[in-house]
Amino acid sequence: MDFKYISKNEDDTRELAENIESEKFPGMVICLNGELGSGKTLFVKSFAKALGIVDDITSPTFNIIKEYHEGEMDLYHMDVYRVEDNYESVGIEDYFKKNGVVIIEWAEMINDILPEKRLDIDFKITGENSRVLTFKPYGEEYEELCRSVI
Repeated sequence: MDFKYISKNEDDTRELAENIESEKFPGMVICLNGELGSGKTLFVKSFAKALGIVDDITSPTFNIIKEYHEGEMDLYHMDVYRVEDNYESVGIEDYFKKNGVVIIEWAEMINDILPEKRLDIDFKITGENSRVLTFKPYGEEYEELCRSVI
């Protein structure tokens, strides 16, 4: 079952990310997809801030993975846009076994290695500041998260 959320502005997206963070659990994987400027990095920044991370969160486009350890739980922020077929050498799958939260931007690029249980969020630009976010939960804990937050 898919869930939809209409974000009228950046504040809505921030609040949504904070609400999802409040339902976090070890080993959580969130996969973000959507065109450039659709709000993926804003979502990660807001999630990280709610987690207690004070570092400036930027998209790890050239680093691929950024690790943050100072919050309530470790955060592993990935941007796999430039990975192409070289993802095996990066060790992305190792992060799915850690007890932190993994958030992946451009996750559709590595669809074949994503864990079976995860939360996919597709960002669609519908106006200058508005977005429609479509949530596709894989696994009972992600379905429960969607029901409680959206």
